[in-house]
Amino acid sequence: MSDRTHGLDALDRRTSLDRRTYLRATGAAALGAAGLAGCVGRATGTLATAVTDQPADIGDFESLVVTVEGIWLGPEGAEPEADDKTDGGNESDESGNESDDGDDTDAAGNETDGDDGSGGEEDAPDGREYHEFDEPQEADLVELQNGETQLIDERELAVGTYPYLQLDVSAADGTLTDGSDATVDLPGNAPLKFNAAFEIRENARTTFTADFAPVLRGNGRYLLRPVPSGIEVDYEETG
Repeated sequence: MSDRTHGLDALDRRTSLDRRTYLRATGAAALGAAGLAGCVGRATGTLATAVTDQPADIGDFESLVVTVEGIWLGPEGAEPEADDKTDGGNESDESGNESDDGDDTDAAGNETDGDDGSGGEEDAPDGREYHEFDEPQEADLVELQNGETQLIDERELAVGTYPYLQLDVSAADGTLTDGSDATVDLPGNAPLKFNAAFEIRENARTTFTADFAPVLRGNGRYLLRPVPSGIEVDYEETG
């Protein structure tokens, strides 16, 4: 076989390989573009999370600074759970007696699985979504009385209905009016849960104001509790 024939065969093989490489590349690009189009085309809205404080036992404090690391959102489309605790009241056991352990219930009074709300941006097994803040946010609850609020986060989310919101509070540092330090517990080391359904609407800003307060317990310690009646959800058109 001549050198020219060998050259033509090699050229044909390179052309065939180049064509297959081109087809694979263009196919991958088409799939990537389709996926990107699907994400871009999904309707979104804005969620603004704010915090405030109902009286309860906040009058005992000179300051009460809580640190919020992020928020959990209940699985989109799920039904909200009913609160079985009174607003700002002391925890009670089944006999109506005050409970001082506070280590086995979450903010809604339900048994907790020990989840402390950490774990990055991944979804939890129950479908919740965790959104970690770029930086931890601090709020002094003493300064958030009488209708005062503080914005702690604002982000874009997919349009839908969410059954609840949880605050991932990592610390609560309190000083009493007499200058002494207060021991403030978090409910069962679980995120504070606010059982109020809310919507994320296209071209709208949803403001979810989470209301919670410290409650003095029988052992002289304080417990942060959500105040269901103080939760507010407001909607504002943005487009």
